[in-house]
Amino acid sequence: MQAVSKLKNIPLSARKMRKMTDLVRGKKVDTALNLLKFSKHEASEFLEKALISAISNWEQKGNLAFNAEDHDLFIKEVFSDEGTFLKRFRPAPHGRAHRIRKRTNHVTITVENKIAIDEPEAEATEE
Repeated sequence: MQAVSKLKNIPLSARKMRKMTDLVRGKKVDTALNLLKFSKHEASEFLEKALISAISNWEQKGNLAFNAEDHDLFIKEVFSDEGTFLKRFRPAPHGRAHRIRKRTNHVTITVENKIAIDEPEAEATEE
């Protein structure tokens, strides 16, 4: 079973975010959370938020029957795409203006458990 979390319009360039996504890709969830929590990069705060959301989505998908700590969750895929630009202008010499592009990105995280879960079957009641 897998769950997805998307975080959009993060005010950080996708290139800076990809440094952190490459760091946690394929790791166990506990290890990835520790790496993100104690990292100095600004991108780690946003990525940690998205990872916690993905774990919560995984638990909710199991109808509260599953706990993330009991199963070996790992990050199946994580990627960062470019978002929209905020276009601003900065004054330049001789009455000109230079364009500034403030970049944003979108992060998608997919978590999955390594061991297949046997979902409880509905027991038939005899009357």
